[in-house]
Amino acid sequence: MLPVKKKLVTDEAMRPVAVLIDYEDWQKIEQLLETLIIQKTEKSNLAKYAGVIKLILDPLEYQKQIREEWD
Repeated sequence: MLPVKKKLVTDEAMRPVAVLIDYEDWQKIEQLLETLIIQKTEKSNLAKYAGVIKLILDPLEYQKQIREEWD
């Protein structure tokens, strides 16, 4: 966990309404979030695998064939 100095801002009824943090801490958080977004985008890009595997049989036919072996 990233140690962040924070100041809680409350309203007249002492309910929290905002959190103040140092600008340097904010920049670190932004950097971490950007890195996380880039990693998720790279992991979820499955289009690069399209057409990599050349199938001999139709996948549904293969599935039916395998399931018939179970009976």
